[in-house]
Amino acid sequence: MTRPAIYSRPAKPMVIPVTRRNDFAKLAAPSIAEPVMVDKFTECHVTPSDVAARMVGYLGRQGDYLTLEPSAGTGQLSKALLAAGHSKFELVQVERHIKLAGSLAAFGTVQNRCFLEYAAEIAGKVEFPRIIMNPPFSDVRKHVAAAVSLLGRHGHAEPATLVALVPITFERGDAETLETLPADTFATAKVYTKIIRIRR
Repeated sequence: MTRPAIYSRPAKPMVIPVTRRNDFAKLAAPSIAEPVMVDKFTECHVTPSDVAARMVGYLGRQGDYLTLEPSAGTGQLSKALLAAGHSKFELVQVERHIKLAGSLAAFGTVQNRCFLEYAAEIAGKVEFPRIIMNPPFSDVRKHVAAAVSLLGRHGHAEPATLVALVPITFERGDAETLETLPADTFATAKVYTKIIRIRR
């Protein structure tokens, strides 16, 4: 008995008709975060994330401490504060550069103005138990002095604490040096710096 070759390929072309489609939905263009452009005249040396985290650690424990960031820049120190559990509702950021200030609202209150003017205006009216700063190096003494004028316990039992990243040459009698940083700490500048702490 002859059986058909059921396992052999038929002797005809294997063609699958394909209909061309032109009605695909348009793909949405991917959103790319706008880079932060910093003018060199702002003296904004962006604090590396690991350094910012250590500075926050030197401030002390979290709590309802009104905290000041006098030269907020791109928000590196503010982000480190929030990452460590500090409240955005207790954070006041001062930044004179209008575009930089506009990007800081997500982290806390923003004052878009010169910190030296702001400090002179509120001195004696407001106390900050916590201050963290990376001030402009050319006017570092003025900025630290202005920040210290706002440093106070504000009803807390613990000492008020200021932590700052300053040039290695900065000296102040009540400042404790916590770390000396390497010259390549900042990506855009070779400068020798240190972290200091002042308590009152």
